[in-house]
Amino acid sequence: MALNNSYDARPVHQETAVGAGVQILLLALIGTAIGMGPVGWLTGLAFAVATWAVLSRALQRSGLRSFGAANRVTLGRATLVGGVTALVADSFQDAPPVTLFVGLTAVALVLDGVDGKVARRTGTSTPLGARFDMEVDAFLILVLSVYVSMAMGPWVLLIGGMRYVFVAAARVWPWLTAPLPPSTARKTVAALQGVLLLVAGAALLPHAVNAGVVALALGLLVWSFGRDVLWLWRTSHAATAPAVPEVRRELVAG
Repeated sequence: MALNNSYDARPVHQETAVGAGVQILLLALIGTAIGMGPVGWLTGLAFAVATWAVLSRALQRSGLRSFGAANRVTLGRATLVGGVTALVADSFQDAPPVTLFVGLTAVALVLDGVDGKVARRTGTSTPLGARFDMEVDAFLILVLSVYVSMAMGPWVLLIGGMRYVFVAAARVWPWLTAPLPPSTARKTVAALQGVLLLVAGAALLPHAVNAGVVALALGLLVWSFGRDVLWLWRTSHAATAPAVPEVRRELVAG
């Protein structure tokens, strides 16, 4: 128990530095295995530096003293996403090995369901951890969309870009930043995006079938975002609507 407490008490900046180091090690292994070109290397290194800088800044502002087991899982998943990002960037010059691409992406998707469970089980859920998890998910979907769009067309980028368009729109319409009620449907649709894009990206099915799979992913995402935006719009207008004066009926004795 003392060892675990000592490990948890390690300064959080060391955790992010270790994560960046592991990311570089993974890139080195990938580069050695497939002969990754400079575009893949530079993209992977940029991802590692950006992750380290943004996460370090967020941790400093949050004041957290312990990184936590759940955040370590998310950081490990981010490392895998960095590897996938490097492979996708390198694919503009040479197609990556399907087994390596699928393997890294599949593990990252599986771990998506682990960090949340670890946080709840250890009682270490934090707004920063939830945001970190969400940003890693969103970026992986964006990267997969870029990869699949090379075979399917630019319309696939709508899947990866939709969440970022939503964030940008919230700067114009602040009512979009209101908290949403929990939704199993929303979580299911979000989880399916990565799975369906990976199926299409593996290119194991006929092109027409892969196109249908991606179209299904896009349709589900449009439905999910549309439902949430409509709920937020109705809620904001209900909150700002002027109160209707109550009509009082007076009984007049006859």
